[in-house]
Amino acid sequence: MIEEARTIGITLTAARPQALAALLRYFRDLDLAEEAFQEACLRALKSWPLNGPPRDPAAWLIFVGRNVALDSVRRRAKQTELPPEEAFSDTEDAEAEVAARMDGAHYRDDVLRLLFICCHPELPATQQIALALRIVSGLSVGQIARAFLVSETAMEQRVTRAKARIARAQAGESGVPFEPPGPVERAERLGAVAAMLYLVFNEGYSAAGDQTAAREPLCEEAIRLARLLLRLFPAEPEIMGLAALMLLQYARARARFDAEGAVILLDQQDRTRWNRAMIGEGLALLDKAMRHRRPGAYQVQAAIAALHARAETPGATDWAQIDLLYGTLEILQPSPVVTLNRAVAISKLRGPEAALAMVEPLGDRLGGYFHYHGLRGALLLQLGRTREAREGFMTAISLATTSAEAAHIRSHLDGLKL
Repeated sequence: MIEEARTIGITLTAARPQALAALLRYFRDLDLAEEAFQEACLRALKSWPLNGPPRDPAAWLIFVGRNVALDSVRRRAKQTELPPEEAFSDTEDAEAEVAARMDGAHYRDDVLRLLFICCHPELPATQQIALALRIVSGLSVGQIARAFLVSETAMEQRVTRAKARIARAQAGESGVPFEPPGPVERAERLGAVAAMLYLVFNEGYSAAGDQTAAREPLCEEAIRLARLLLRLFPAEPEIMGLAALMLLQYARARARFDAEGAVILLDQQDRTRWNRAMIGEGLALLDKAMRHRRPGAYQVQAAIAALHARAETPGATDWAQIDLLYGTLEILQPSPVVTLNRAVAISKLRGPEAALAMVEPLGDRLGGYFHYHGLRGALLLQLGRTREAREGFMTAISLATTSAEAAHIRSHLDGLKL
């Protein structure tokens, strides 16, 4: 019974984007679509254990949810005349007809519409992420609030404000357009969807210490949605690169912290704890993406992660190739953080003095960045400039965003002798 309930739960989660997106197309009301989907899920939990799961769970949920929503519209209307049936995008009552369309263009367009609405550039990034996790992934407001370390009230307000922007579009006011974008805008917005998913992933991956357990689901959800995008765009190399990057990074999750939550640097990690199945999937996706010969920033980052994943020991890491890849990334996606990361490779290849020469000019732009002062302090320490290293470490501690980061730098300070 428990295993059956778990299987049904997994099926409902997998069907959520497709079913909710179709209901949104039918009724153009996000709250109504959510309510209809939730009611359909409740009915599934009652009927599926008795009658067995349907041939197409998503089609079943759409069919039941649509009828639930139509009943709700009729109840709300009361004395108000209902709009003509044609006002709804599809009012056929045959479940089979719904199922027949699931492999067609509607499926792709529906899910894309849902993702595009959630990550529309008119919505702030914080609202994009919150809305995607609430609407597409189905996480509760409480779960999202705990992951982002804010109160449930604050997160509820964040989601509500985002929904309000969408609702205004339906009323003809300025807001988030409901209709799916055309081919050109679709290509542009696909990049926004990918960026939003990577933001979700990083919110989970950057957690440390006692935050790790609460925020790990963000990584897993980002990977799940990236796989969904891959089904929609099976020939898009940058989406392959994004999925590969997340998989290769998350494969190291169990080795990144010790039992007390302290940070373990890449060179000191127990590589037997890396998830080899996840690494294999990531490497296969990256190889497939590279065959398209259309390089992009996610593919390059995934290639860097792949070099770490393929190295059986820290000493076997191909730092020369990593340096070249970071050089490519500086061209594709110029950023002082990219240059800072490249400096790590330079320190391995040409020593701390050459790396420090790359790091020092970044101070104006990265003066408030924890990792800048941490790396600079480590390089100064290797050069024997102990007093300057101490100052750098102290600044890094003041900028640490987690107790694990601060504890890691403090361990360097404890070993200093002036």
